[in-house]
Order: sequence, then C-alpha cells, then structure tokens
Amino acid sequence: MGGVKQDMEELHKLIPWVIILLLSYGAGSISCDGNDTDLASLLDFKRAISNDPMEALSSWNTTVHLCLWEGIACSLTQPGRVVNLNLIGRDLAGQISPSVGNMSYLVSLNLSANKLSGQIPPLLGNLHKLKILDLRENALQGNIPDALTNCSSLMALDLSRNLLVGEIPRKVGLLSVLSYLRLNGNGLTGTIPPGLGNITTLQNIFLHGNQLHGSIPEELGKLPNMLNLLLGENRLSGRIPEALFNISSLQQLAMAMNMLHGPLPSGTGDFLPNLTQLLLSSNMLEGQIPDSLGNASELQRIALGNELTGQIPTSLGKLRKLRILNLQNNKLEAKDSQSWEFLDALGNCTLLEGLSLKGTLLQGALSQFL
Repeated sequence: MGGVKQDMEELHKLIPWVIILLLSYGAGSISCDGNDTDLASLLDFKRAISNDPMEALSSWNTTVHLCLWEGIACSLTQPGRVVNLNLIGRDLAGQISPSVGNMSYLVSLNLSANKLSGQIPPLLGNLHKLKILDLRENALQGNIPDALTNCSSLMALDLSRNLLVGEIPRKVGLLSVLSYLRLNGNGLTGTIPPGLGNITTLQNIFLHGNQLHGSIPEELGKLPNMLNLLLGENRLSGRIPEALFNISSLQQLAMAMNMLHGPLPSGTGDFLPNLTQLLLSSNMLEGQIPDSLGNASELQRIALGNELTGQIPTSLGKLRKLRILNLQNNKLEAKDSQSWEFLDALGNCTLLEGLSLKGTLLQGALSQFL
C-alpha cells in the first residue's frame, strides 16, 4: 500500500506540469479562434512560397504545434498567438501572402535577404501591434502601400534594396513612434514628405539611391533625436535647410550626388558635436568652406566636391579624428604661402589617411609644407 500511495503522490505532483505543457504547446484537440487564424495565415504564407531550397518551412505542418515552427515565436501572455515571424536569409522565393495581415498579435515581421517578389500586401496595414517590418533585400515591386501608415506601433520600417516605385506615402507622418526608416536602393520618385518632420522619435532616415526630387523639407530640421540622415544619389534641389546643422545629435549627414545649391551656413560645425561624416560632394554648393567646420570635433570624413571658392581654412587642422578629406573638383585657391597654411595645419590630423585636392585651383610649391 505504501508504494501505491507514494506513486499516487508523485502522479499528483506531475498533473500541474502536464496541464502547463498542454496550455503552452497545445494538443491535437486544443485550439482557440486566434490560434486557428494564425495557423491558417501561416499555411497560406507557406503556400505562397514557390521555392524553399533551405527547407526552412519543412516543420510547418499540423503535426507540429505552430509555436515550434522555424522562424515563429508565440506570445507568453496570449498562448498560441504568433508575435514574431522572422525568416531572414532563407532564400525563399514567391510572394508574401496577404493573410499575414490577419495575424493581429504580430510584433515583428522580418523576411529580409530572401528572393520574394510581387507587391507588399496592403493588408499588412491591419497589424496594429507591429513594431518591426523588415523586408529589405528582396525583389518586391510596386508601390509602398498607403495602408502601412496604419501600423501605429511601428518603430522600424526597412524596405531597402527592392524594386519599389512610386512615392513615399504622404501619411507617413502618422507613424508617430517610428525611429528607423530605411527605403534606400529602390526606384522611388516624388518628393520627401514634410510629415516626416512630425515624427520626433525618428533617429535614422535612409532614402539614398532613389529618384526623389524637389527640395529637402525644412521640417526635417525639427527632429531633435536624428542620428543619421542619408539622402544621397537622388535628384534633390534647392538649399540644404540651415536647421539641419543645428541638430546636435546628428552623426551622419550625407547628401552627395544631388543638385543642391547655395552656401554652407557660416555656423556649420558649431552645433554638431557628434557629427562623424559630412558628405555633400557632387552638388552645386557655392561659397566658402566655413571656418566653423573645424569645431565639429568628431568628424572623420568630409567630402565637399562642389563649386566652393576661397581658401581652405586652417581650422580643419583641429579635427584630430579626421581620416578622409575630399575637396576635389572645387574652385578653391591657394596662390601664396599664407593660403597654403591649411596643409601645415592638417599635420595635426595624425589619423588622416586620404586627402584629395585634384581639380581645384591650388597653385604653388608644396615642399615647404611636406
């Protein structure tokens, strides 16, 4: 009897753990409406994939609970509801099923570095809990759906290096908690939406390598937390908003290969204590290089090939972290020993690896400064 009693006690101890396992992973007959919705959506996703060379979706079948499928993570508070669908670099070909838009608890959707084609389903705009949407490095086509601006929780949107065309949605400013916007390497046209300036949480804007035109919105100068603003290789024109040079958090300002004109502000560098890269070459900027640029003490790379005139300021010698200084193809002058003093000052930049002055109007002997 003692042995039977002991066995019964051990069984009672196991029962709670069995219940927990059933609730966590589900049994064949345990289901709920939300779980069924996610299951159907994921199976639709699988059916829309035409090639899966790495067999990433081999575990995606009804004999295995969906929370155990590769690339899937489920909620800890809502059992059976999918919160993450992440299949990065699996060489998946095919299209993104619109049914993914029915997975209402989804927080992260990352299908980057695959071979997906077709259009981005507008139904993804139904994902109000979505914080990360990363579809970069695929072959997605068509426009960016306006409906994506309904994803009110979105913090990171990366659609870079696809085949997207059309304009950036005008209502992108509705993404009020967005921190990371990366749309570079597509064929986007139209102008930069001024509404971006309303997203005070924005830290990174990558729009380079498109066909955007028009001026840079003044509203971007209102973004107090901006770290990286990359707008190069477009067709942007007009002046660079002076307010951009007052964003003290800015680390990279890159606008090369556009049609920007006008002078650099006289205070350039006075309010950029964190700037490491200033890339403005292949534009039509004129005027002189401001002496204040030497006050941006973290600068490592400067590229200013434009229509700049005057002398190269000796203040650049204060940039002790400078590695690359590209001033080629300007109208900068040096005709006497005084105007060559900048070269002596650059001797203080002990980390300098590259200096390009070709295509300028510099004249005279260099030997006394070498």
